[in-house]
Amino acid sequence: MDSKLSETEAYLWKYISANINDIPNLSIIKLSELANVSTSTIVRTMKKKGYEGFTAFKHHLKDEQNTSINFSKVEKIDSEIKKSIIKNEQEVIRTLNMLNTGVIEDAIQKIKSSERVLIFARGFSELIGEEMKIKFQLANKYCELHTDPNIIKIMSQYLKKSDIAIFVSLNGETEELVNAAENCYKKEIGTILITTNTESPLTDLCELALIGYKSEVSFFPEYEVRSRLPLSVIARILLDSYVIRMDTKKGSN
Repeated sequence: MDSKLSETEAYLWKYISANINDIPNLSIIKLSELANVSTSTIVRTMKKKGYEGFTAFKHHLKDEQNTSINFSKVEKIDSEIKKSIIKNEQEVIRTLNMLNTGVIEDAIQKIKSSERVLIFARGFSELIGEEMKIKFQLANKYCELHTDPNIIKIMSQYLKKSDIAIFVSLNGETEELVNAAENCYKKEIGTILITTNTESPLTDLCELALIGYKSEVSFFPEYEVRSRLPLSVIARILLDSYVIRMDTKKGSN
């Protein structure tokens, strides 16, 4: 495509490439002045490069910038703060890369065909369970959330095959959740797990497992308060996907 550029257009493209970080903030008039070319040359160059115009090219650059963290906007950023930001970025990106769309689709179908959704969660995972419960209810799906250890054990004994149980657990080792999953397994109750541990009792017991990435970095090493961000990401994708499928079904009727 570069062979189609005239000498002036090639010069302009070289100028843009050398000053790419400044381009999104420039008007076409300002770029014309800085590069010493006409606005017509800018428009022609953009079209030869596959863009509708200079504005479309700037939008493309801004979209690219928004996909990565720009630390240049934070003056004298503390190295530990930067470490925290990168930790969260890694948890999100790696979790997205680990997700299996086939498992998500199977989970949606399980939820869709069930009469009731029962969510079991403990500790900080309860916050994610609460968000899921509310969203299922807003989507007109019957849903309960159970967080009390004794109630979790009891409720799991009385589930029906028309129910689906969703376990939210970072490590997949919480005793009462494992006990509940064992009850579901014995009664052949459908189960979905949201976790970050591929080798846990819950992972072995649950029918479908949506697994995210947990960073080994913790800023509260003395306590078990690790980030539930990967679980939150998975839960939101599952809920969003469920609603999309339900809306698609309505639209086809």
